[in-house]
Amino acid sequence: MDLQKAFVKRRSIRKFKDRPISEEDLEYIVRAASLAPTARNIQPWEFVIVKDKESLKTLAGLTMPNGALIKGAAACLAVFCKDTKYYLEDGCAATTSGLLAATGRGIGSCWIAGDKKDYAEVVRGFLNVPSGYKLVSLIALGIPDEAPHPIKRPVKEIIHREKF
Repeated sequence: MDLQKAFVKRRSIRKFKDRPISEEDLEYIVRAASLAPTARNIQPWEFVIVKDKESLKTLAGLTMPNGALIKGAAACLAVFCKDTKYYLEDGCAATTSGLLAATGRGIGSCWIAGDKKDYAEVVRGFLNVPSGYKLVSLIALGIPDEAPHPIKRPVKEIIHREKF
């Protein structure tokens, strides 16, 4: 899929079919995420792939109500970053790249907030991530079982030239 098509097609998917995602696809998504822009090329990210159904249910419970949909996903990609000056920007860029890579492979995804959420430290502990790392996001992944079409604002309404 070309990049423009991935931008247009990417949607937050919250309902998934009960089908697995291949290791090849998961590694492709992580590789794409790891190629994201990063301040000073620090690359502070680490990724935890969760596929075990019981672990997915536990993650869903820990992240209620935001992450309830994780229990129905085929996998969840947790994006952590070392606590550096630009961890949030770098982690968000990696998350976006992962979302687009998933779309390109026909895999649905949904970004679940991590940073500054009450459950961030509990999730870090559950996934055995060392201290000094911040949970930036959780990405629920699976074969889509819905096709939402939210209306996006037209570019002519949001673009400004030279000044707002």
